[in-house]
Amino acid sequence: MKTIEIKGTFRTELGKKSSKQVRKAGNVPCVIYGKEKNIHFYTHENSFKNLVYTPDAHLVKLSIEDKEYNLVLKDMQFHPVRDNILHADFIEFFDDKPVIINIPIKISGDSEGVLAGGKLSIKRRNLKVKGFAKDLPESLPIDITNLKIHEGVKVGELSYDKIELLDQKKSMVLTIATSRVAQKTDEEVLAETAAAEAAAAAAATPETPAAE
Repeated sequence: MKTIEIKGTFRTELGKKSSKQVRKAGNVPCVIYGKEKNIHFYTHENSFKNLVYTPDAHLVKLSIEDKEYNLVLKDMQFHPVRDNILHADFIEFFDDKPVIINIPIKISGDSEGVLAGGKLSIKRRNLKVKGFAKDLPESLPIDITNLKIHEGVKVGELSYDKIELLDQKKSMVLTIATSRVAQKTDEEVLAETAAAEAAAAAAATPETPAAE
């Protein structure tokens, strides 16, 4: 997994008023949930460009003054209207201990079910993973080539080298749903076609005049 480097500044004042001033200057208030204590800092909103607006997961190396922290992004809050980042929470990790992080899935292959008229329905775009930082992938590949209509993939059916999936094994990751056309059997389609042809033939047949 790639690492993104960002620079931050320690926050000496906390509270709503201080946070408002931080945001007004184009920065984002952040918190590091560390092993011994929580650390408050801020960084410019542009620092999140390659961290948030990307399909892959990343680790973070934060530099504040003469100190460095290895982090994973835990959570973010967005403005309900403008959609800009209001706050970010990070967790500090260490190379000798496993880290928990959400990693996006990456779908590959042309599903048999989709080619037959079904529709891919994604239930989970990210999965919670536990592993050492050096073993974490940027995304979790899932090949759907052999999936037919009504079939899907559960968390318990997935496995990846050197990492553990923490979501419930019965949780559905994706399914090949049935479209309205695909819901009809071949017999139903033939019956509807025959009925339509019979109705068209009847409409085209001239009526016999009634006897006087």
